[in-house]
Amino acid sequence: MRIAQIAPLAESVPPRLYGGTERVVAWLVDELVALGHDVTLFASGDSKTHGKLHPVWPRALRLSHPAADPMAACTALLEAMSKRAKEFDVIHAHTDWVHLPLLSRLAVPFLTTMHGRLDLPGLSDVTREFPTAPFVSISNNQRLPLAAANWCGTVHHGLPIDLFSPSYQPGSYLAFLGRLTAEKGPEGAIRIAHATGMPLRIAAKIPRDEKAYFKQTLEPQIDGKHIQLLGEVNDKSKASFLAGAAALLFPIEWPEPFGLVMIEAMACATPVIAYRSGSVPEIVEENITGFVVEGEEEAVHAVGRLGQIDRHRGRIRFEERFTANRMAREYIDKYESLMRVRRLSKVI
Repeated sequence: MRIAQIAPLAESVPPRLYGGTERVVAWLVDELVALGHDVTLFASGDSKTHGKLHPVWPRALRLSHPAADPMAACTALLEAMSKRAKEFDVIHAHTDWVHLPLLSRLAVPFLTTMHGRLDLPGLSDVTREFPTAPFVSISNNQRLPLAAANWCGTVHHGLPIDLFSPSYQPGSYLAFLGRLTAEKGPEGAIRIAHATGMPLRIAAKIPRDEKAYFKQTLEPQIDGKHIQLLGEVNDKSKASFLAGAAALLFPIEWPEPFGLVMIEAMACATPVIAYRSGSVPEIVEENITGFVVEGEEEAVHAVGRLGQIDRHRGRIRFEERFTANRMAREYIDKYESLMRVRRLSKVI
């Protein structure tokens, strides 16, 4: 099958540091190639892939110096897609909404994986404009605000089975990994750590527009001993960071569409303690891969129950549910279904 994968241009594929969508796209492309498919990746020129790279823009936008015009980069992406669309059996876009007017008018099957939150104003108006455009959600909960969209399924993320080595030791600290924004719950993680008496290590990106929040709210609480800030981490340092933790804290304050860090922790055999919001109940299995809790009090109690978790069993459940191979095969089923529909429409 000839497959085009359309990635966002904010980060390279895979990203050098933070970047969930681009990381998932990298794993998906490489696994599709391993399964024997001809895959072309439309992404920034500093991307690395086992597929064929079509460099749409020289460098990822977030790390470009001087800063590039994102609209110019988006225009280049749409033009590249337009010129080459007929070369592919199916086009798989990960770029939210921007490609819909173009791909809806080209005679090539396509689908869109939505990677972000869908409860924002105006999105239902957009989906009504494209009633036949097929979408894939990354959790069943993610799609609830746009239930009327043309959903063709949910595909949970997956990562390479050998990307992280598991650790079956109890771990000596609590971990927080993600963006330092209020909705991700870093303040809650700090309070949980203080209440349990366990040290907290924070490996996180500080977004440009959240620097004031960090300076005013978080930095005064980071003492370098009980509460440590490690900064952004790459895959190599992330593996040891998660594997050495007693648990990953995921005290989110928003409807998380998926939460990639949860399955990264599971790959390391590290339990997850997460608030019941968004995708969490779909991803975390109670007493197997962690605990789903209602708030800080239950989270503190869950830390005290970590000895009940069999980390070997948690790793096995990761291998059963959240590998890149499983993800790729589910997407292949979606591609083949789209192609069958296209063939039938031609016959009719």
